Amino acid sequence: MKAVKDIRRKVRRSQTIVPFGVGGIVDLRGESFVAADIRSWAAAAERVESPRLARKLRVTGFRSAPVIPSGKAAYTTRVGPLYVRFPKWLFCPHCREMQLWRPDRELRDKQPACRRCAAKPQLAPMRFIQVCRAGHMADIDWRRWAHSRSEGHAQRQCQIRRLRFVTTPESFGLEALRVVCAVCRAGRNLAGISQKNILKQTGLPCPGTHPWQSETDEADTCEETPQAVQRGASNVYFPITHSAIDIPAPAGLSEDDELTQRVVNHFLWPNFNSANGSPISDSLKEVIADQCDVPKEFVENVRRRHADGAASMPSAADSDNDLSIAEWAAFSLPESVMDSETFSVRRSHLGIDPDDLGSMQELDASISAVVIADRVREVRALEGFSRYEPSSGDDEESEGGRVVSVNTQSRAQWLPAVETYGEGIFIAVDEERLSTWERLQSVRNWTRRIERDLNASYKADRLREKSGPHLLPRFVMLHTLAHHFIRQLSYDSGYNAASLRERVYAQSHAPGSEFPPQAGVFIYTAAGDAEGTLGGLVRQGQPPNLAETLIRLLESAQWCSQDPLCADSTGRSLANLNRAACHACTLLPETCCEIDNSLLDRTLLIGDGDVPGFFRRVVQAALQESAGAVDLP
Repeated sequence: MKAVKDIRRKVRRSQTIVPFGVGGIVDLRGESFVAADIRSWAAAAERVESPRLARKLRVTGFRSAPVIPSGKAAYTTRVGPLYVRFPKWLFCPHCREMQLWRPDRELRDKQPACRRCAAKPQLAPMRFIQVCRAGHMADIDWRRWAHSRSEGHAQRQCQIRRLRFVTTPESFGLEALRVVCAVCRAGRNLAGISQKNILKQTGLPCPGTHPWQSETDEADTCEETPQAVQRGASNVYFPITHSAIDIPAPAGLSEDDELTQRVVNHFLWPNFNSANGSPISDSLKEVIADQCDVPKEFVENVRRRHADGAASMPSAADSDNDLSIAEWAAFSLPESVMDSETFSVRRSHLGIDPDDLGSMQELDASISAVVIADRVREVRALEGFSRYEPSSGDDEESEGGRVVSVNTQSRAQWLPAVETYGEGIFIAVDEERLSTWERLQSVRNWTRRIERDLNASYKADRLREKSGPHLLPRFVMLHTLAHHFIRQLSYDSGYNAASLRERVYAQSHAPGSEFPPQAGVFIYTAAGDAEGTLGGLVRQGQPPNLAETLIRLLESAQWCSQDPLCADSTGRSLANLNRAACHACTLLPETCCEIDNSLLDRTLLIGDGDVPGFFRRVVQAALQESAGAVDLP
């Protein structure tokens, strides 16, 4: 393996998960790099604790890229993740000479420069690369592309890699860009390079490699058709992330219960629990007992009780619900959990009095609980990524791109993650009113149409991890409410919309499940600094600010600049998974939404002529009050 020189560039710690996590491309001042897999992470990576998320993802734990103090980067050894220069084909913007860059040409803190030009301008990366549905990414073989339409024996036999990337003034667009051999003058323009099978027709197969692999790494045998895409295209990288909020132990636990939770939360517990009867079981038991300060017999008894109750536990396929159930219990009953340094919640209210306006009374009847989270800790982990198409599941035969692990050589024992601290507002809607509304035939029929599109979508498996086995009207309505809540809070609280995130608690459960129904949303913001955020959301969650914010968001949800096209839509976005929702009224930045801006519909929120929205009475009362307040001549 060629030695990698110590070339330093800066990225934020949170960016090592999204958007510049393993497999992601980052552009820095005209340079282009790709993040290598976690084998390149130094041993100094900091451990991040999140037992619930570790059990869900079946890993021993998480690690976070260490932070280099400001101004100290030049005096410390490399401890951050490795980023590899990609694409390796570069060209000079002056002389148009193309160069296949090698690591031994790197100079510390220097950009690649042209050696032929006197001014030594910085070399620019080629715009197009190739990817495939199996997750591989590589440079396009530009020498072969330039000679793919060779004329004459000399051009067909040419093996020289001296290429030029030239422009022709008599053409425009991609036709004006040509890759030309500097020796035999064979060349080909880039017209049609984005066509689906153009690389296969040119004889350019997928090499089955990733840019960070060394010469000693064995390439995969890949039969997927490679596709030429622009380096910055949105389909180059689809990260697969998971997140969990740190929930402390329930208040009032007995000493035995606290010790049990300590054992189960140990990072080696998943391995020990699955290693029953194996030679390593006794060693794991001894380590857990020693670090948790309990007898080995106690650890064995916990495993036996866990095995006896496995039938009543949620299945691995329902593991997302495992996280939501504990979070829902903590937010809906904040008195049941102890405050800690990472989790502090308290009940609040809308502050509506009996003599307030009718719209406020209707809103108060629709909202059953308000909880302010003064401090929360969230862990976000990167499991892997896909390319060209988003992944629809872990099955290799499923539609969409194949999931590539953050460790491309073996099963990942740990995952890269980042912990963030922040604040938020939790709102629960009245379950009795919601159940009555969901039983309306028009609401059920409307939701059933959305579910038919969901069933036909390649994203169905991923989305059902959040919505549950059946799509309930409450999920679409509350998801839409969360989006409008974020948009309104971005005006009222001072936070940028992209810095706010949602968690929707409205999953359906399997028949016969004893889990309580969920009906709420949690809007929060989090920052990588341990001090957390500024308190703007907490202020907006207190009376009378919250009630006014909710009324304003419901009023603004009634109209969209794209109406009537948006309001009357029978299918929008990818796979028709949205109805009355577009960028002008409902959609949010990708960092905000946990299900890719899907399953949204203003109709179920505020209603229309045929379908009553859950908050229709609130909106109608507000409109009547506004009309009554107008002074007529």
